[in-house]
Amino acid sequence: MDISYSTEDEAFRQEVRTFLKEKFPADIGKKAKAGIRFKKDDYFRWQNALYHQGWATPHWPEEHGGTGWSPIQSNIFDEECFAVGAPRMLPFGTKLVGPVIIHFGSDEQKAQYLPGIRSSEVFWCQGFSEPGAGSDLASVKTRAIRDGDDFIVNGQKTWTTAAHMADWIFCLVRTDPDVKKQEGISFLLIDMKTPGITVRPIITLDGDHHVNEVFLEDVRVPAENLVGELNKGWTYAKFLLSNERTGIAGVGLCKQDLVALSDIARAERKNGKPLIDDPLFQARMSRLDIDLMALELTNMRMLVEDSGGGAPSAISSILKIRGSEIQQRTVELQMEAVGNYALPWQQGPLEPEWNGKPIGPAYAAPRAPAFYDRRKTTIYGGSTEVQKNIISKAILGL
Repeated sequence: MDISYSTEDEAFRQEVRTFLKEKFPADIGKKAKAGIRFKKDDYFRWQNALYHQGWATPHWPEEHGGTGWSPIQSNIFDEECFAVGAPRMLPFGTKLVGPVIIHFGSDEQKAQYLPGIRSSEVFWCQGFSEPGAGSDLASVKTRAIRDGDDFIVNGQKTWTTAAHMADWIFCLVRTDPDVKKQEGISFLLIDMKTPGITVRPIITLDGDHHVNEVFLEDVRVPAENLVGELNKGWTYAKFLLSNERTGIAGVGLCKQDLVALSDIARAERKNGKPLIDDPLFQARMSRLDIDLMALELTNMRMLVEDSGGGAPSAISSILKIRGSEIQQRTVELQMEAVGNYALPWQQGPLEPEWNGKPIGPAYAAPRAPAFYDRRKTTIYGGSTEVQKNIISKAILGL
């Protein structure tokens, strides 16, 4: 694959940089570089700026608001956004449910839901995992029973990211309990304001409120909110998850993590010399850099395949594994570089309103929360073990 940048690619890079300089909210970039947590309004302002530029949904078909970018251009855009501290956009609308509606939804559903997803005026969350159905997602027990023009939904979802901010949730529900478990699942779109929905927070190891439990008790959902065919939800879920695993690779994010690691290693000292001059630490950074280059090449292969308009192949599982591992290794090295200053739990510097003095250098405060947060990357979106099974069957033919 030729990944050299053409004159047109470099012109596109300059176009992206000009847009970011003029339209990207500078306060959001400062938050990102300081490790301060984002609020819902931060995500909205950034997504809305992309929407007005026509770049909110670059991977969608052009007739639905896509950009028609080449894989190289997509990679450039990703790099430049992370370079200025743009938040990693919540994927549930643009990258997950949006493509499902485009490929399997009715014309009425496309007209109703896609505009709000593009503009970020409607936030979505993902109702897949349950207390007894995580890696074994086909074991979902949340029931949806047809009652006239509605479905009555009862059950519980867990680890639901951004449910406390979301306007809508897309859910896997069991509509036929008497068939093979993969064949009795349907895909429903549910308004979070519907009576019977309760959201309870789960505070994760990094001290933040990312995820939630969602309880559904006699929730009445119009039958017109069923995406595609009844009992075909497992097909749509597999399509969605392949898109999710591609995005989880986070090449642009990893590159900026590596830049931050280099800055820390230059600032920290070992035996009177900058840590970055230590041969052993250099070797570990170099290994990480090489692995990241390999991940980027694989990601671009995936983008080339995806440009045909179908679902990403099992290569997305390779991206999921390697991207997750690299994200974890980078923050592990950052923790090691900061040393003792990474040990104290510093909640204050992670809050937008905080104006105190951090323990140690300012860059130390976000290191421990980032380390704990990245522990989950090898689990969510399909655990590493599950991805290896997919690779062995779909690629190796075992």
